[in-house]
Formats: sequence, C-alpha cells, structure tokens
Amino acid sequence: MTLTLTAGFIPLVDAAPLIIARELGFAEEEGLNLELRKAPSWATLRDLLALGQIEAAHMLAPTPVAMALGLGGMTTRLDALLVMSVNGNVIGVSTTLAAKLHADGYDFDFQCANKAGRALIASGKRLRIGVPFPFSMHAELLYYWLNSLGLAAPQALDIRTVPPPLMAQAIAADEIDAFCVGEPWGSITVENGVGELLLPCAAIWNFAPEKVLAVRHDWAESDPDLTGRLMRAVWRSCRWLGTEGARTTAAEILSRGTYVAVPPDVIDRALTGRLVINARGEERETAKFLEFHAGAATFPWKSQAAWIGAQIAGRMGLDRAQAMDTARAVFRSDLYRKHLATTPADLPGASEKLEGSLSAETAVASETGKLFLQRDRFFDDRIFDPSAPV
Repeated sequence: MTLTLTAGFIPLVDAAPLIIARELGFAEEEGLNLELRKAPSWATLRDLLALGQIEAAHMLAPTPVAMALGLGGMTTRLDALLVMSVNGNVIGVSTTLAAKLHADGYDFDFQCANKAGRALIASGKRLRIGVPFPFSMHAELLYYWLNSLGLAAPQALDIRTVPPPLMAQAIAADEIDAFCVGEPWGSITVENGVGELLLPCAAIWNFAPEKVLAVRHDWAESDPDLTGRLMRAVWRSCRWLGTEGARTTAAEILSRGTYVAVPPDVIDRALTGRLVINARGEERETAKFLEFHAGAATFPWKSQAAWIGAQIAGRMGLDRAQAMDTARAVFRSDLYRKHLATTPADLPGASEKLEGSLSAETAVASETGKLFLQRDRFFDDRIFDPSAPV
C-alpha cells in the first residue's frame, strides 16, 4: 500500500535528497507518495512542521536543538533522523566591501579562513551580515570563526535574518555588507553582479553537519514504519547523489521552477565545488564543498549535536553541559541504526567522536570494517571532545 507523506523544503541545492527521493523513485520504492512543499523561509518551514501541517522537513541542523533548549518561540520537540548534507555554505561580501578588501591587499584565495577573517575584521566597520536564520550552522560557524580571531561575535556584528532566495536582493539594496548562505544563493549574488564570494564554510569546519531530515518527535515514535520508510528513501537518495554520474541529472532536476528555479550550470557549481567567485569569472575549487554520502555524512553524530548545543549555550547564557545533553537527544542515531539496518549503510561503531581530530581520510570501526571518515578539522585546530568536563 502506498502512503502519502508531505515534506517541506527551502529552495537550496542541499534540498536535493528530498527532491531526488521523489523524482527518481526512491520514495516510491519504499511505498511512499512523497509530496513536497516549498517554503519561503526557515521560520515558516519550522512552524509548518511543528504545527503538523507537514510530516517532515529539510531543516537547519541547529534548529531542532534550539527548539529543545526552549529558544526561538516554538518549542515542539523535533528529531533529526539523519543528516541530509554536509557543508555547502558560502560567505560573501558586497562589491563595495570586496573593493575595499582588494585595495587592502586581500587576495580572495577562497581557502584560508584565518586570512579571510582577519581581512574582514580589518575592514574597520561594524558589519551587517545576513544569515538565513538565527539558529543555523551559518550563524554558529560565523560566530565561532570570528570569535576565534578575536572579534566579539555576535556582539560586534549586526546580524540580520534574510531568507536564502532574498540574499542577493538584500546585498543589492545595501541592507547588508556580507552574508553566509547556502548555494545557489551566494552564486546568484555573483551572477547579479552585486557580490563576491569570500570563503566556503568548509574552510571553517571541514565536515560540518548542515541540513537534517527533521520530524516531530511524537510522529516518529507513533509511526515507526512510516519513519523507517522515509529514512531509507532519503538515505538511498543521498547515496545516489554521492555517485560519479549523478551531478548532471541532479542539476537539471533541481533547476526546475518547482524546486530551486535557477539555471543548471549555477547549481552545478555547488555539486562540483568549482565556484565562480566574482563577476570577472574567477573560479575557485573546494574539495568536499558539499557532501551527501561519503564518510558517513548521513549519520547523526551525537557529538555534532553536542557541539551545536555548546555553541548555542555559550552565546545564550545557558548551562553548557545541560545544553549538550539536550542536544544529544535530538540527533537520533538510535533510529538511524534501527531503520537503516536492512540497507547497505555502513553503521559507525560509536555514536560520538572527537570533532575536529581528523586531518585526513581515516578508517574507523564500523559494522563492515570499511568505513572511512573524512577530514574534519576546524580552521583553528581546536578539537571538541564531547565527553570532556565543562
């Protein structure tokens, strides 16, 4: 019997796992009629899910954690069933600010977070920076990066919430000086001649969880069969997206008006990691710019949730240890193990790890013994130990 399930998404390249699950039949293979609903903003999408108007959503990884911590005005418990994407965000600046950075000698190498951050701080102004949502990896990585370089963030910044598809308009209207956003909307600022790309967020944390597959906790608990079907469909979609030949087809599907609605060649930049950084056509390449499958990318590590909880607690004045424990409960590695046991998914031997400790691809314990985790360094070489006393 085919069951209908509605999932929401924001028009971003990293919504691909849900879109591909519908378009290429992975959902149908699991007996699902997956209906997709495009939302205009992250706040709208969060509310649609929390209020039961949709069953699942493509969601910012920190949002369910913030809700569990009682932040943001909507505290319905959400669970992150799996990670839908790793990395995929860019930091960019207006053409006016870019001209100043060029004049000051910054070379826009698009790889050194230390150098890029110091150039940005040295610009000497209180920066107006657009992020898609207050509780997002965009915000958390931005604060972590600039704090590590000596700028009091967010206190020394003017942070403004701008839905991803409106980021180019905000830059063009001089409402913000800089932004951190998921693709393709950073590239659209370049296409429109109003922005230049400064840095991929992968340069701040090499393997940061970006979007998760989120559902209401009570829904996951009350309907394990449907939860499992959804998880397997999205996992298979992520695996397909990680194959060599997926890129051209994925870019064409995502470009359609019902989904991201930008040209395939712009979407292709995120899928290849070869981004055009300015209107002069200069390109920069970033390995693992956006990852859907390799290195257990879909696994909801409780240590990543704990890092998010610790970051939010630090800036919101919450108890850090308690926030980390609350965050751990949101990332459902238990459901991942349960519902993907019948798939070829290589399940890690543990559900927590040291974050930032891997400088190269590394073999780790898993059920098959063939799992290799990817480089996951932080730009400042810190290591986050989720078990360390706080």
